[in-house]
Amino acid sequence: MKLRTIIQILALFFAALAVAAQEPSGMDTAAPSLSFTAEVTPFALALAEVHTPLPRMSPDLALQSYQSNARRQLTSLGASSDMTVVEAALPTTGQKGRFELRRSFMAPKSLAYGAVKFVGDTFVKTNIITKLLQSEVDHVEKGEGASTAITPDNYKFNYKGVQEINSQTAYEFHVKPRQKRLGLFKGKVYLDVTTGHILRAEGTLVKSPSVFIKKVEFTQDYEDVAGFSLPARLHSIANTRMFGKAIVDISHSEYSAHPLTGDASATSPAASSDQ
Repeated sequence: MKLRTIIQILALFFAALAVAAQEPSGMDTAAPSLSFTAEVTPFALALAEVHTPLPRMSPDLALQSYQSNARRQLTSLGASSDMTVVEAALPTTGQKGRFELRRSFMAPKSLAYGAVKFVGDTFVKTNIITKLLQSEVDHVEKGEGASTAITPDNYKFNYKGVQEINSQTAYEFHVKPRQKRLGLFKGKVYLDVTTGHILRAEGTLVKSPSVFIKKVEFTQDYEDVAGFSLPARLHSIANTRMFGKAIVDISHSEYSAHPLTGDASATSPAASSDQ
């Protein structure tokens, strides 16, 4: 997924949710169609245990590094795949669902989901999770990643200090969109102090995707996969006029990612552990 795609997806998703017609609740447990060897000496082991931390960048340098990587990722991510779990809930009605899928992206505009397992209410499956997934597919096929990327083209950055994010030291930047456009947000991003890689983005969408949506808040964590910053976990809450709160949690695991052929700026493919 292109960096920042998920925020645009949230906007499209909650717009669809706002106009969805209420259907009878039901339970659905079926997945829908959709050599080298060497002697290891005690001295070598001791050296291996020595950890030399990377030097800390200045906030300005970390931001420059992040912005450079963000622009590169928009054009150099060739393919990625992961196991995606989408959980959605309407606390007011007590309806919820959990969908496990295998997700596959191929540059520039191909995204497919393979259903693994769904458990939950039929209404949540049909009108929330399925619409969410279709919104993401549509977004990728339209090639809209650059319009919502967290880059200087779309945002102003203001350094605020140092924070701890998931046991990692990070620089906190407040971000404000240059335009009030669907898919952009006002909030914060956190960059690793040694690499400039994005660890988290959080905030509020600056433009409601529908008159039925009062407010959409989110927190998105990232992980490094083969030199790319990809979504790891998303937690979002929308205050709707029809259903009250709508809560969506998305997690990604078993990642693999590949750069476009001939792109030497990305590292070799790698897989991450479960999140």
